[in-house]
Amino acid sequence: MGTVPFVGLTGGLGAGKSTALAALERLGAVTLSTDAVVHELYETDEVRDAVVARWGEEVAPGGVVDRSAVARHAFSSPEERAWLEQLLWPLVGKRVAAFREEAERADPPPRAAVVETPLLFEAGLEGMYDATIAVVADEEVRAARAAARGHHAVDERTARQLTQEEKAQRATFVVRNDGSIEDLEAELSAILGKLEA
Repeated sequence: MGTVPFVGLTGGLGAGKSTALAALERLGAVTLSTDAVVHELYETDEVRDAVVARWGEEVAPGGVVDRSAVARHAFSSPEERAWLEQLLWPLVGKRVAAFREEAERADPPPRAAVVETPLLFEAGLEGMYDATIAVVADEEVRAARAAARGHHAVDERTARQLTQEEKAQRATFVVRNDGSIEDLEAELSAILGKLEA
């Protein structure tokens, strides 16, 4: 284990992972969102050329990857999804490793290095981390948040995700995100304190 606690953050759709990630940053952690990394990867020639070779020009009109078109192809069959994961996950893994090294070298060191990974347990990545945090929220709160973002239903089964209860059982720490930002920050601050102990 390095000197900086290396933490995986996960949670179901609409649980407020991004809010928690932003709060951790305010509390002195450095953070990385794997979703943001994937966005960046789609902008690279390597990934763009690979998805175009696999699925045709329609997934990158004008040379810009259309993530919804990629998703339609990737979710059309387990084989297609596996192909995309084999393309992206090693590249995401490299970026996460570089992020961790940067955190270890930083002076002064951050309180923690936190990586938001939606499929943390599903992808079997929990062993990489010193600790994991699952963000959970009341189903009604999650449904409202998901709807506000244009997701109709919070249905983890279709997204091949564990339920939030399963994530909570497997995580080192569970954070409820039904209340105020202040409540959330207080909970996360307590967790950082435990990690530093």
